[in-house]
Amino acid sequence: MNVSLTLETSRMTLNADTAADLMTRNPVSINQKATLKEALALFINKGFTVAPVIDNRGRAVGVLSGSDILVYDREKVDYLVPAEETSPMVTRDGEAIRSGFQIENVNTTRVADVMTPAVFSVRPETPAATVVAEMLRLNVHHLFVVDHAGTLVGVISTLDILHSLEL
Repeated sequence: MNVSLTLETSRMTLNADTAADLMTRNPVSINQKATLKEALALFINKGFTVAPVIDNRGRAVGVLSGSDILVYDREKVDYLVPAEETSPMVTRDGEAIRSGFQIENVNTTRVADVMTPAVFSVRPETPAATVVAEMLRLNVHHLFVVDHAGTLVGVISTLDILHSLEL
């Protein structure tokens, strides 16, 4: 089946005046002290590829992306425990571990250790045209929206901008 698409020459209009009009409010974020395992669970469960990273006061301190995690994983080195140290398997208290059980080597890496510590942000009252220009200038797919105290109140993605376009 062949489908042809004819595009008329027309201008698109951004149907937004400010960053507040474009942004996704109250975005899901992750605390900088969360473990990388918790961040991965968030990404998988929500279908995210990026999340703002906040401190305990809700201020944006960075961004964690799937690329950050892949770079970390590629550069991480795990050393194996020599076989003589693992036989027989016992707990720290010397209790023998029953057959069929395993000991997990828990990765305690924190989000702050892996994130990109750059915050590209605008205020809610920033003109929408300025938001688009900034995203192009910075070559980024997301901008954070922060209030006057620096608290994260929204995120603007390229998809948010596309949703605001009208023919």
